[in-house]
Amino acid sequence: MRTIPWLRPHRAPTSDTASPASLRRRPAQLVTLGFLATIAAGTALLSLPVSATGRNASFVEALFTATSATCVTGLAVVDTETFWTPFGQVVILLLIQVGGFGVMTLASLLGLLLTRRLGLGTRLVATESTRSVGMGDVRRVLLGVLRFTVVAELVVATVLTARFASAYDEPLGHAAWSGVFHAVSAFNNAGFSIYSQNLVPFVADPWVCLPICAAVIVGGLGFPVLLELWRLHRTRRSEDGPTDLRRLSRWSVHTRLTVLMTTTLLAVGTVFFLAAEWGNPGTFGPLDPPAKVLAAFTQAVMPRTAGFNSVDLSQANNGTWFFTDMLMFIGAGSGGTAGGIKVTTFAVLAVAIWSELRGDPDAALWDRRLTPGTQRQALTVALVGVAAVVLPTLAITLSTSLFTLDQVLYEVISAFSTTGLSTGITADMQAWHQLVLVALMFLGRLGPITLGTGLAMRDRQRLYRRPEAAVVIG
Repeated sequence: MRTIPWLRPHRAPTSDTASPASLRRRPAQLVTLGFLATIAAGTALLSLPVSATGRNASFVEALFTATSATCVTGLAVVDTETFWTPFGQVVILLLIQVGGFGVMTLASLLGLLLTRRLGLGTRLVATESTRSVGMGDVRRVLLGVLRFTVVAELVVATVLTARFASAYDEPLGHAAWSGVFHAVSAFNNAGFSIYSQNLVPFVADPWVCLPICAAVIVGGLGFPVLLELWRLHRTRRSEDGPTDLRRLSRWSVHTRLTVLMTTTLLAVGTVFFLAAEWGNPGTFGPLDPPAKVLAAFTQAVMPRTAGFNSVDLSQANNGTWFFTDMLMFIGAGSGGTAGGIKVTTFAVLAVAIWSELRGDPDAALWDRRLTPGTQRQALTVALVGVAAVVLPTLAITLSTSLFTLDQVLYEVISAFSTTGLSTGITADMQAWHQLVLVALMFLGRLGPITLGTGLAMRDRQRLYRRPEAAVVIG
């Protein structure tokens, strides 16, 4: 008997025919679980007797270090050089690499190398991890990420190894290990150093500071931007005429916005640090003018969420701390190894505010209208970021009188933005304060939207819209 179509029984969606909402939710959940599993494994390894010198690491010390490395932050409660053994430092390095590359990106890449193809579920996971625009680009993105990561880290490691061995008389083995460690830490915007004073001994050495700065900037631009620029460069090589890199009209709005904001913040940061710290005897004061310029540029780069410091930041002015707070909160590019709310989020909000002040009905960039969804997403990320900074700062300042508000705010923003810069109070905080920073590093690495989606038990889809209402603003 023929079945009437509208009388056919409804079948619940299976795992193969899951709803679009569940497909969107599952990748975020897998990314969240992947990072949690990596942190748990790192905590277990760092808790082993072979990982530490003198005494075993406590649970909080191991958890904090594992989270800071996996979330490519750089904050530390113990000295990386003296507390951790070579085995412990290798564990930290691996956590930095896995965290920067992305747990799910790494899993997707291994599956690609083994099977030469990606299924729909794996493509969705990789899209979530790499912030790729479309699933059709995932294969190219994964292979491009791998190639670029290896090449960038290898180049920086080679330069640093040669410099450490030739200028500082380090044994070749130690110089090579130091070069590799700092190259991986810099490209992944981690900020971990195996020197107790971080980059302070190299404040006037451009052969150390500039390669590290270059790795930080490149890693912070974001893989979508890097791959687009590389594709345009290759297109130019195969064609005659002007280089495509100079044809800004061929750049996507995302790439133009990321490059413009990154360049602007680096320039503004360099000028500000020069002006604010020029005569400070605790930071730039003892340096000659060229070294001051190098130190200012280095410190302008590091709030891109890298975490290295070439001067003693505990001796910086309060105004410098506050300006650094702003740079850390903004962060760097989307889809890369940096944290913060991202430069594109900041720029979208700025454009939306400017358009509203001018009375324009649409917020536009380079003759392109920003969708309302993009503006709402930027506002959500920014406000969640503000809440993630304000509430922990309030809780910590109310519970202790040992630290000033400036110091606590600096540490909290550094943790949320996965920067790793510190005024030197992290190790002196109470255990529950450090656990708060652990939660902030985890939130800041995954991003408020990814974390919220991954932890959501369900989402609601309305089939109707309510009537509009006018509310007086201001």
